[in-house]
Amino acid sequence: VTKDLIHVVVGTVTDDERFLKIPKLNVCALRFTKTAKARIIKNGGRALTFDQLAMERPTGCHTLLIQGRRHNREACRHFHGLRGRLSAVPYVRKGAKSGRKFERTKHRRR
Repeated sequence: VTKDLIHVVVGTVTDDERFLKIPKLNVCALRFTKTAKARIIKNGGRALTFDQLAMERPTGCHTLLIQGRRHNREACRHFHGLRGRLSAVPYVRKGAKSGRKFERTKHRRR
């Protein structure tokens, strides 16, 4: 079953030269870089688009959706007290008065 598995990425697949060996992978993504696509195909894998995935596996069986961090947005740094965070980064104005001395806050006030 793992030979037939297709890894699905909603984003761009890029090449990472730090990985010396890449196994045979079937990858579906929105975009591939030229070197990543060449490396996947060279090792016996396939680089699919979502259209090709829909034609091959219309129900989505034997696919694995790869996700990134859910709260990796910059706005999540400002949510106070959520998900166990004790401190949050304040929203500060951006503009003419930006620098070392402007819009700095002390530690969290109680």
